[in-house]
Amino acid sequence: MYTTILFDLDGTITNSEEGIIRSVEYALQKSGITEYERSSLLRFIGPPLRQSFQEYFDMTPEQAAQATAFYRERYAPIGKFECTLYPGISELLQKLHHAGRRVVLATSKPENFAREILDHFSLSEYFTLIGGALLDGSRDTKESVLRYILNTGIVTGDAVMIGDTRFDMEGAAAVGLPAIGVSYGFGSREELAEGGAAAIADNVEQLSALLDV
Repeated sequence: MYTTILFDLDGTITNSEEGIIRSVEYALQKSGITEYERSSLLRFIGPPLRQSFQEYFDMTPEQAAQATAFYRERYAPIGKFECTLYPGISELLQKLHHAGRRVVLATSKPENFAREILDHFSLSEYFTLIGGALLDGSRDTKESVLRYILNTGIVTGDAVMIGDTRFDMEGAAAVGLPAIGVSYGFGSREELAEGGAAAIADNVEQLSALLDV
């Protein structure tokens, strides 16, 4: 049985598509970019924003930093709350907490935004630690966030990472953690399997069974 469970946020706890996509569109508009397929912007959910702007819109590091700043102009006051909880996830977190399991947030989203989102949904009390990215970009990959969390000493040997994309699976593998993929988020079962998922849950009910709660 896993005694420490590390959860991703976007696509695992919250369906954050609306807020993220609208904020990416705002950043692209401010950057003078108008030609793109809206559905392609789903690729921005998971990896660091700077990386995505460079990879998908051929921006220089400086342009990507500016686009990220534009993104946060909208996301900070509005976009962060344009999300919903996946059915059953609040109950799962509550059960894990009451069972004495350590519940940790491990997100590539800036830590301050993650705290505000958990507070908004009254979930913060279930988490032993909230670990996220830093606004200056010095800690923004899943691997770097997980290394920060592991350095706090609260993670036991019986720990697992829960996430919805290959970035979660690969980040966990890089620091020696097993990972469970959730296909109800933004990554496919194929992507999660290729990323090294030890198991895949198609809904929160299946995830609860895998976590034995």
